[in-house]
Amino acid sequence: MKTKIGARRLLAALALLATQAGAQTAPEPLNVVSFAATATVEVTNDLLTITLSTTKEGNDAAQVQTALKQALDSALNEAKRSAQPGQMDVRTGNFSLYPRYSQQGRISGWQGSVELVLEGKDLSRIAQTAGKLNTLTISNIAQGLSREARERHEGEATARAIAAYKAKAQDYAKQFGFASYVLRDINIASNEQQPDFPRPMMGRMKMAMAEDAQVPVEAGKGLVTVSVSGSVVMK
Repeated sequence: MKTKIGARRLLAALALLATQAGAQTAPEPLNVVSFAATATVEVTNDLLTITLSTTKEGNDAAQVQTALKQALDSALNEAKRSAQPGQMDVRTGNFSLYPRYSQQGRISGWQGSVELVLEGKDLSRIAQTAGKLNTLTISNIAQGLSREARERHEGEATARAIAAYKAKAQDYAKQFGFASYVLRDINIASNEQQPDFPRPMMGRMKMAMAEDAQVPVEAGKGLVTVSVSGSVVMK
């Protein structure tokens, strides 16, 4: 008997709590407007990345691997002479070695490739160093923003986007006959856009440049865009 009374009291208490919670739940606000505003800042890229690579092939896997290692070691030793933290960092990239098969499905040889990456803010140093590495050829050139520059430009674009969002909110409130607004929810997102760089023609590039010649590189432009989206309640 006592067990049944206790269960009933428990159910009654839970029902009361649910009723109170429902009563305390705030109703959905009226006069809500959702929209977005963006701001874009054009920037000058300050980070250059040049990837150099070579491909070797032969009948023996060990010989191909040795040839790749020799080409990489030679270029790495030369590049390290000009390396400077932040201005030109040197690192190895992909290293691959895989078999080639004949029409009969048997291994007929081996082919491999290796990469070396030069990256930093000193465009001239990187370009000059890339021109000195005779055992590798340039496979890709990319430009971008350093972390410091990206944060600085994102801050500027964010301030502009927020100002544009606030101006829109005030304008919408006025047009709908309200005196002001309050923020309801806000989302801020940013992205960086870079131009596409065509892959250089390896053979012609090396033939056109004399030994130790600087790779022709010029800092390009990029875009940093910040978007502010969300909703406001007009008052």
